[in-house]
Amino acid sequence: MGFFSKPINTLDDLFVHTLQDIYYAENQIIKNLPVMAEEASDPELKAAFQHHLTETEEQVRRVEQVFELHGQPVKGVTCQAMDGILAEAKDIISDCDDPEVRDAAMLSAAQAVEHYEITRYGSLIAYATQLGRPDCAALLQQTLEEEKSADQKLTRIAGKSVNQHAL
Repeated sequence: MGFFSKPINTLDDLFVHTLQDIYYAENQIIKNLPVMAEEASDPELKAAFQHHLTETEEQVRRVEQVFELHGQPVKGVTCQAMDGILAEAKDIISDCDDPEVRDAAMLSAAQAVEHYEITRYGSLIAYATQLGRPDCAALLQQTLEEEKSADQKLTRIAGKSVNQHAL
């Protein structure tokens, strides 16, 4: 058990813990997306980061709604996975002198973030469904669809321009 966490003994405990994890992760993403948008040299990538920042702010509000619906206080727990993904991204990006290579690195890092979020939201939906919380599952499903769409958009931008320009 983590130093400051409580035991996870039930599916409900796991649901709440995972909700706290994604809440923390989404807030870390909000802190990092403006930097990535500023650093992006590709206009379409810059716009995608800016758009996803707005989406992520709405996703945080949805997670807060799920906490409230489930009768839990809104709070996060440190997400070591997201911290690691973001730290690795910062290291790689700082090593890229060429702006076009930096764009490719940032895009790849953003997709790693999206893939993590997709797995977490998928799990949360499954837990909410099992716990008889279709209200929570519906809110989480909205976010999952947005995360999948963001990942597809990044894949399209990578194939269309960013990776080619990084050659």
